[in-house]
Amino acid sequence: MDVWSSLMDGFATALTPMNLLYAVIGVLLGTAVGVLPGLGPAMTVALLLPVTQVLEPTSAFIMFAGIYYGGMYGGSTTSILLNTPGESSSVITAIEGNKMAKAGRAAQALATAAIGSFVAGTIGTALLAMFAPIVVQFAVSLGSPSYFAIMVLALLAVTAVLGSSRLRGFAALGLGLAIGLVGAGSGQARLTFGIPLLTDGIDIVVVAVAIFALGEALWVAAHLRRTPLHAIPVGQPWMGKSDWKRSWKPWLRGTAFGFPFGALPAGGAEIPTFLSYVTEKRLSKHPEEFGHGAIEGVAGPEAANNASAAGTLTPMLALGLPTNATAAVMLAAFTGYGIQPGPQLFASQGPLVWALIASLFIGNFLLLIINLPLAPLWAKLLQLPRPYLYAGILFFATLGAYSVNLQAFDLVLLLVFGALGFMMRRFGLPVLPLILGVILGPRLEDQLRKALKLSGGDPLGPNGLFGEPIAVVVYIIVAIILVWPLLFKLYRRARPAADSMPATSMPATRSGASEPREAGGAVSHGSHRADGNPGGDGGDGDG
Repeated sequence: MDVWSSLMDGFATALTPMNLLYAVIGVLLGTAVGVLPGLGPAMTVALLLPVTQVLEPTSAFIMFAGIYYGGMYGGSTTSILLNTPGESSSVITAIEGNKMAKAGRAAQALATAAIGSFVAGTIGTALLAMFAPIVVQFAVSLGSPSYFAIMVLALLAVTAVLGSSRLRGFAALGLGLAIGLVGAGSGQARLTFGIPLLTDGIDIVVVAVAIFALGEALWVAAHLRRTPLHAIPVGQPWMGKSDWKRSWKPWLRGTAFGFPFGALPAGGAEIPTFLSYVTEKRLSKHPEEFGHGAIEGVAGPEAANNASAAGTLTPMLALGLPTNATAAVMLAAFTGYGIQPGPQLFASQGPLVWALIASLFIGNFLLLIINLPLAPLWAKLLQLPRPYLYAGILFFATLGAYSVNLQAFDLVLLLVFGALGFMMRRFGLPVLPLILGVILGPRLEDQLRKALKLSGGDPLGPNGLFGEPIAVVVYIIVAIILVWPLLFKLYRRARPAADSMPATSMPATRSGASEPREAGGAVSHGSHRADGNPGGDGGDGDG
């Protein structure tokens, strides 16, 4: 009942005329930027992050909620009409959605994606309101050793599953941790190179805008096609009786897949969208349509994607741990206001948090009633010439980075980190570990310092890093994550010796050989898409 009353208070705050206006502006801005080719939700949020800095916190986060869900909606529109996913989690939507669009069913594809997003977002936000306070109650009982261990797990888990190799993932994480060390957080200047302006550290907003917006714009510009993109025309989105019948169950199943994975470190949206697609293909009464434009292949994965987005907010608000790039940028928005997400957030900033959760419901509803009629207008945005589009992105990224501190030095940092973001895409380094390293690095150091103070400087003492049961369990999980690839390699090396035994017939050998090749191909493709770079694959497509 306490959750219900707090949520009602949040709605009372979010539904004031001015805050409702900010929610509408956020939805429109988020959709307008998110619908542009190659721009995923993370880049949309990063690019528009400085816009919210001039507002008071409650209004800013209400507007931010609209931007968040608007960017998600815009990404699905681009995937369906242009076959250009803004991020890896939209790849599955693009597979069937673009085929539907080419078959003249773009309106139905956009409608099932939008309504599915609304259903999944509403259910996911309700689960967020239910479970976040429970997670907070658990988190309050944890000490610094457990927090340190959980942060290590989050960093390693996210880094280990992204990119084409673990080495590249850990290289990106090392870069992020090094950037996070800049400043005087430990009481003395580190990595400032004698520059006084670096004493207070590097603003995460500047880093996020540079890595996501500027780096992506440079990457796409380097692979810019000389021929314009041809968007498929779309009428007014609508769904017939048959489409509704084939979509409502995938919406619910996709939601059930998406929310739990979104709340897990390194869960992300790629796995639940893929699982949703496979499940719908097996359960569908029309399996022959898959690969040629099956509406279930759009409804389920898009619901899973949006439910996962709501799931990511649970650990971000309750523990201060972002599990994907978009949540990392949202965490940067909190820190920009001097607000630290975590167990104390609901107690210290309760009205703001519940207004934010309520605004997620409102933004999700506004997204449906405003953007469905405006779908043809958003489709026309796709006809913008690419040079003008990315020149505009560079302009707003520069303006946003400068507006944070009103210092020209931030523009130098913007160019440096923008070039770093471009080089990371060039050499296949995932950007999410870098952003997490910048955000969590100083907090990781702070928890380590507290834990060592409690143990008198002895990490193995009774109150040290292993002094709490939760910390021990988490370190066991960390060890499994680190050791499992080695054990798997040893298993695969031992397997050829076992397969060489003349115990199988020739047909069985051929069948057994063909399956690993297919599975290997699928895994390789998946790892390429899930590199943590919003729009990275879209950049390749522009080459």
